[in-house]
Amino acid sequence: MEGSSYYVPAVAMAVAFTVKAPTLLRAWRDPLLRSVCVLLALAGTVFFFAAPPTIVEVNRITGVANISAPIVYCLLSAFSASSLVLVVNWRGGPPEFTRRLTRRVNAGYGVVIVALVVLFALGDAPEQRVRDLDTYYANTPFVREMIALYLAALTVAAVAMVVLCWRWGLEVRGWLRAGLLVIVAGYLCNLAYLTAKFTAVIARWSGGDLDGLSTYTAPALASAGAQISAVGFCLPLACRRLGDSWRAWSAYHRLGPLWRELQTVSPHRDRAVRIAWWSPAELQVTQRESDIHDGMLGLHPYFDPGVRARAHDAATEQGLDTAEARAVADAAMIATAIRARAADPEGRHLDTTDPRTPPYTPGEGPRGLVRVSMALRDSPIVAATRVPAALGQREGDVV
Repeated sequence: MEGSSYYVPAVAMAVAFTVKAPTLLRAWRDPLLRSVCVLLALAGTVFFFAAPPTIVEVNRITGVANISAPIVYCLLSAFSASSLVLVVNWRGGPPEFTRRLTRRVNAGYGVVIVALVVLFALGDAPEQRVRDLDTYYANTPFVREMIALYLAALTVAAVAMVVLCWRWGLEVRGWLRAGLLVIVAGYLCNLAYLTAKFTAVIARWSGGDLDGLSTYTAPALASAGAQISAVGFCLPLACRRLGDSWRAWSAYHRLGPLWRELQTVSPHRDRAVRIAWWSPAELQVTQRESDIHDGMLGLHPYFDPGVRARAHDAATEQGLDTAEARAVADAAMIATAIRARAADPEGRHLDTTDPRTPPYTPGEGPRGLVRVSMALRDSPIVAATRVPAALGQREGDVV
């Protein structure tokens, strides 16, 4: 594999970490966020230091042949630990249990990292090997143990990830299950990578030569596994955010009919502060809901409970459920009030309203407002209130 095969994913992980960094600074105490950022940082670092050009350069700068080997092995071990810690914090549970398990994982892999450094220092690997160190030094004392230890540590982590994510995936639904199953697929690729490595190393121990499995097959499997796993970690969060944005924009557009009608009689429409079009969908919805509530407060003196009651009865007779019947009744009352307000441009009726009367707010929450907006646009009962004398209401009547 060429250097670009390592540097491209390293840059991608660095960009993802940079995007997450501001949130991490604001919420450092969030263990899940910390785990995500550590995983991204370690993944990018592993790809960077495992690239053949980086291996050559690090060996040259330090003046120690093959010093890149323990560096990469330690980073891989730390990455394995961070993957387990992320899943532990992602799944959640009693805080004390989560912290205790996290400490045990970190302590266990910390011991592995120290042992890798010590074994490399005790061993003798004078000839630089950029791509085939595992098999070339498979029979060298201490270096042999270092290779076996890092492969065993990665295998334990990969098996644990497959078991944990598979079991958890059977308990959940939706995008979380999809993400967990993708992670399982990624770590199965990692197990295939480790199988290829172990097979080549054991072949060397037995006097055989299957170096191609370690030199060529294993790196491709490792790259595939890392990228598939990254997709699995990102999929639930990305899809949840897309789903939230989709629901927010859907609510924004469905509130449009009610918002536009109220704008025709709103006394503040020319003075309203508009937010930028690129603002988040949730903020756009909040602004539209605020405009709607302001408009309905101005219509309060024109609301006719009689129109609402008759529209509610008509909706009930048509077999609508309670929520839909209420939405139709509210929409009919709003339509009548808008017509009455338009017929009173000087606002004379506003002066006759008892200020002690609490305002009635049509709709209950965002969903209620959406139902009212859709009824205002689609309901034939609401359309009938726009016609003089419909539902027993004379044009211009105001209660």
